[in-house]
Amino acid sequence: MKFTFSFLIIFILFLSGCNFPRHPQQTALSNPIKSPQPKSLTKEAKLIAVGDILMHLALTRSGYNPQKKTYNFDHFFQEVKPIIAQGDWAIANLETPVAGPEFGYSEFPLFNAPAQIVDAAKKTGFNILTTANNHALDKGEKGVINTIKNVRSRQVALVGTATSAKEAEKILIVKKNNISMAILAYTYGTNGIPIPQGKNYLISLIDENKIIKDIAKARKQGADIVTICLHFGDEYQRQPNAKQKQLVQRLIAAGADIILGNHPHVVQPYQIFKVRGKDGKLRTRVAIYSLGNFIAYQLGNYKDIGVIFSVKIRKRFPEKTVEITQVEAIPTYTQNYRLNNRLNFRVLPIEAVVNRQKDPLIPASKYRVLKRQLVEMKRHLKSLKTYQEN
Repeated sequence: MKFTFSFLIIFILFLSGCNFPRHPQQTALSNPIKSPQPKSLTKEAKLIAVGDILMHLALTRSGYNPQKKTYNFDHFFQEVKPIIAQGDWAIANLETPVAGPEFGYSEFPLFNAPAQIVDAAKKTGFNILTTANNHALDKGEKGVINTIKNVRSRQVALVGTATSAKEAEKILIVKKNNISMAILAYTYGTNGIPIPQGKNYLISLIDENKIIKDIAKARKQGADIVTICLHFGDEYQRQPNAKQKQLVQRLIAAGADIILGNHPHVVQPYQIFKVRGKDGKLRTRVAIYSLGNFIAYQLGNYKDIGVIFSVKIRKRFPEKTVEITQVEAIPTYTQNYRLNNRLNFRVLPIEAVVNRQKDPLIPASKYRVLKRQLVEMKRHLKSLKTYQEN
């Protein structure tokens, strides 16, 4: 009996010295598993924008093949294609109806060009064309509708004109690399051609209050970036007027991120805006008052100089904050030259041409002129001071 009792005492002491686990729930609470922190990553995309594609008859004729009785304008943009192709969004202003051959091909004051110019633009890398400009109604209501059909049938997005009121209310939002951009387009007028009664939807006119509402609408629909294309200003004036500056400042204050100007047919400077967001931090926004002619048959006084405008955009995750990180302007030159007894046209990136100086189609004396224009244009483009909120 003594042996049994002693053994029991020893056994109890043995058990008391063992470290048995506590209740499972207590163990989990005392050693919580730390959830991994989400990794911060970034996405980037680039906007490329150019000015007017203005199809004078000399340009139309340069793309005509009399044997095949067809048009091809691919040669216009071959030299700038590598630059345009870098754009996730690549925008040009189609400042001519492509209403179809039944309207006849024509130039100022009432333009109409072969739809093959859209083919050439698409092959170059352009995926968005703006059509809100003063020549949109050159061939009337039917011309507007045909132009829309001819552009969209080539799988190129179009903004600024519409075939119905319902269509005009839609906001064009294009997502690239997880960044959503809204593109809106408006014009000051239509060269005095009246919009058909009850059909104001055909073309978007500049109306500050409406544009501000459209900006808010785009944000509500999920746009990370809002780009506004404005056809405004004074023709052939190299500086923006007071009304341009006022409208741009108000739209920037209302939430526009990028403003692309057209109409003057010459390049006007761009301006950087530092605007405070809701978090109190300064954000970069940018406006170029006029991109000038991209391609046209207008000579001298800077009408044959344009610009390829580039804006790089970055979005951070998981924060989903969006910022403009880089702005660049590349001057271009529309050259007209004779080849095979025909007047031809092409758009050249001036800096690349000047550095290379090996183009057989450019006279040696022209390089000095282009170099001088390049220096002057770079200075001109940056001539406006940065606007910064206090």
